[in-house]
Amino acid sequence: MPPKSQPKTAIVTGAAQGIGRAIAIQLARDGFDVVISDLASKQDLMNAVAEEILLINTEGQTLVVPADVSSETDVNNLVAKTKDVFGGLDVMVANAGICSSSPILDVTVEEWDNIFSINVRGVLLCYQAAARLMIQQKRGGRIIGASSIAGKKGGGNLSAYSASKFAVRSLTQSAACEWGAHGITVNAYAPGTIETPMLHDAEATMITPSGASHIGQLKASTALGRTGQPEEIANFVAMLASEKSGYMTGQTITIDGGIWFD
Repeated sequence: MPPKSQPKTAIVTGAAQGIGRAIAIQLARDGFDVVISDLASKQDLMNAVAEEILLINTEGQTLVVPADVSSETDVNNLVAKTKDVFGGLDVMVANAGICSSSPILDVTVEEWDNIFSINVRGVLLCYQAAARLMIQQKRGGRIIGASSIAGKKGGGNLSAYSASKFAVRSLTQSAACEWGAHGITVNAYAPGTIETPMLHDAEATMITPSGASHIGQLKASTALGRTGQPEEIANFVAMLASEKSGYMTGQTITIDGGIWFD
């Protein structure tokens, strides 16, 4: 099957800040019309991303749609609005996620369910809603999910988060098997230590046996000896969203400066 032309409409969830913001901006640079989505409480941040995108891609369009990815109604509305405004959908980036840290013996059912509601159910709902529209459109598409280095190897005090990111990997593989016949590729990215608000929020709750900085220890464990920038993840996601990744599906690729080697 020959490569399709460059897709033109993308949804990015969790796009108000961090990696999601960087992905939305990079896709706009690549010529996409970008739908920016995040929680309604982050409306001002989403509006700021939209303004930046319009300065970058003066010929493109952008749309801000608040949504809680754990809500099936919100996710279906997000995709429906995208179709109404742009006429269809070519790329879904299910980026939204949360992280918390607790020893396994201290993890509560509420904490577990909250993490899974966003990191797993949210990805599932985004995958489902995007695939339904893409199958209906009959022009293929790109579906991209957010895993983590913690989805490649479990670590202490991250049991719920790590389990949720392992789940994204298996969901991505199953979706790739089911939707490949429709020309839809499904892949995921697995960031390592990236300079985002979520990283520094998590740092406040991390406890290391030596009392040293958790981020400092992660930096030291990389081959490159540094943390990554959101734009470095966005560059890879932009490749997944392009025609250059047309023969790649079911993969979860680690971008971590050299901590985890497949």
